[in-house]
Amino acid sequence: MNPAEEYINNKPEPYRAVMLHLQFLIESNFPEMQLKYKWHMPFYYLDDKTMFCFFNFRKTFVDLGLSYGDRLSNQHGVLMAGEGRKMLRSLRFKNLEDINDTIIIETLQELSVIRKSMKKK
Repeated sequence: MNPAEEYINNKPEPYRAVMLHLQFLIESNFPEMQLKYKWHMPFYYLDDKTMFCFFNFRKTFVDLGLSYGDRLSNQHGVLMAGEGRKMLRSLRFKNLEDINDTIIIETLQELSVIRKSMKKK
């Protein structure tokens, strides 16, 4: 098991279930994403160098951190500001019931378009 998967599997419930569900959503909808381990957290990359999103366990919730999330439309009004980080936004989950698959997939699709267009420049 790689360190990113260990991070997820070693978290207490219900947070492990939240991260496993997010992992399933990301990997089934974005097969090009690569799960790696950086800064003691699981990170998804578009390629070896382009950070996309990450999981961060925060004692009472799981953050799905979004690199360059400040460029998202936030059409669903669910993005949280990045605690002093100008370009970071996140989605927060305390349990599985907090997860709306459609909102997550739409948000990640929008971010994917943004990040891919940034690579071309």
